Amino acid sequence: MTSTGSQTAAHLAAHDKDAGEILTLEIGAMAHGGHCVARHDGRVIFVRHAIPGEIVNAAVTSGGEDARFWRADTVSVVRPSEFRRSHQWKLADSIRAHASGRYPVGGAEYGHITLEHQRRLKAQVFRDTMTRIGKLNVEAQVVGITEDEPTGLHWRTRNAFAVTSTGRLAMNVHRSATVVPVRNIPLGVRQLDALQLWDIDFSGAGRVEVATPAHGEEVLVVIFPLESVVADKKLLEQHIAQWRKRMIHLPSKVSVVVGLRSKQFGPVELVRLRGRTWVRELVETETYGAHQFRISGDGFWQVHRDAPETLVNAVMAALDTQPGQVIADLYGGAGLFSKFIADGVGENGVVLSVEASPGASRDARKNLHDKKQAFVINGLTDRIIGSWLQRPDAPIEKGGLGGRQVDAVVLDPPRSGAGRAAITRIHQLDAEKIVYVSCDPASFARDTKWLVEHGWEIEESTIYDLFPDTFHMETVTVFRPSAALRQSRTHS
Repeated sequence: MTSTGSQTAAHLAAHDKDAGEILTLEIGAMAHGGHCVARHDGRVIFVRHAIPGEIVNAAVTSGGEDARFWRADTVSVVRPSEFRRSHQWKLADSIRAHASGRYPVGGAEYGHITLEHQRRLKAQVFRDTMTRIGKLNVEAQVVGITEDEPTGLHWRTRNAFAVTSTGRLAMNVHRSATVVPVRNIPLGVRQLDALQLWDIDFSGAGRVEVATPAHGEEVLVVIFPLESVVADKKLLEQHIAQWRKRMIHLPSKVSVVVGLRSKQFGPVELVRLRGRTWVRELVETETYGAHQFRISGDGFWQVHRDAPETLVNAVMAALDTQPGQVIADLYGGAGLFSKFIADGVGENGVVLSVEASPGASRDARKNLHDKKQAFVINGLTDRIIGSWLQRPDAPIEKGGLGGRQVDAVVLDPPRSGAGRAAITRIHQLDAEKIVYVSCDPASFARDTKWLVEHGWEIEESTIYDLFPDTFHMETVTVFRPSAALRQSRTHS
């Protein structure tokens, strides 16, 4: 057993006497989160790296007599699915990992499944989650990206790494602090591997994030120091000097910054080591034109190389913007949707781009500076909408709507969803349409349940497979007021 595997096994054994036990299991349905449901002696076991219908031997990774359920990794296959293939990432392959005495890294939970079947499973997970949490029967078409066929590799433009005690880039074992050094990322765009960052000593760093935009040669490396390093100013300065020297050989278009967070949830200060503190992203669409965006080192951007174009096309088609409309773009980030929406509503319309992150709002202001109809509002969504509802006639700059009515709402919340308070206030805006972009079916199902309780109906929902070889999915759903809600608005 390797030292990494020994440490992981020892960590599990210290907390769980059942860890490591091998069970032969018949695999049931795929569940949200990348695991399948199996049962053994009346106990539910969530099994990763399996496919519904298989019989596998699985090693327990967490258990215990008092546990509500157990977790396990597939270590060998007794009866394989016709949709099983050889995993394309050695370090993420559970069978090879366990045979080597270690655990697989996370991040490629569907890598052993053919791409076509991955999408069928995602559709099933979405339907099941909507039924279980949202209490709705919802059918959704799954749309893949043509360039991903047939392997589902080389699509990630954003990658985050842990750092080993010796300063090498690494990935975490699933649900563990244990890290495994890496020398390639098969899901990453080819530009990432070409940088050979694996050979650089990042000692003193706790995390390293790399942005490799799909349209261009720019790269941004963000180094986040360990808390112990940040706490010692002299030590931090020494590490910054060392990192600067170690980056000299990188291509000229590679920028490197150090990210320092003043508070746990405060803004990130970016210390420039070389190049710029941001990268340029180009989004080109056939129907809605093209725009460039500036994205800072701590800013959010869709990770799939074709995700921005795909989602802009989907959102703009769903909105069907008209000149003069007022559109609220909630959780608007760096302004991806807002910039295209501004074109659609024209100079007589209004785009209200709401974002809680100060850094993303700064990016949005730069990206939307040439759109006078676009207003960037930094703050929590439910509070901003609350201000609109309380003071609709106040100028937009003073927390109102300038006496105008919101025609449609776009929201693209974080993985945790919008939440009941925000959903209630979105409903109170009395818009004619809501376009909800979601990256998590569970939180989306909860938010949908609340929208339906308020009288909204799903008009159409589409799943976009923007995360091949993983369990993640992106959905774009259009909501309309039900007949009863429209009638109640008429009489109010």
